Amino acid sequence: MDASSALDLCRATLLTAVVIAAPMLLVGMAAGLAVGLIQALTQIQDQTVSFVPKLLAMAAVLVACLPWLMTRILDFTRIIFENTSVP
Repeated sequence: MDASSALDLCRATLLTAVVIAAPMLLVGMAAGLAVGLIQALTQIQDQTVSFVPKLLAMAAVLVACLPWLMTRILDFTRIIFENTSVP
């Protein structure tokens, strides 16, 4: 493996990791923003209140996106094992 192939592999790995993590992170961020807004409007300043809605929202997105995520991971793994060109 030359330097160019290693660099392409690292780039593809990082891009795949970002794409896989993005749905859960974005939903967690949106849920945190919504709970923070509700806390500000109702003047409830408890740090533990935002944990459960974020956890539930992220779990729901994980369940909803799991087939797509597994397909993406399996395709990437197949490309790595076949040692073909990295997308």
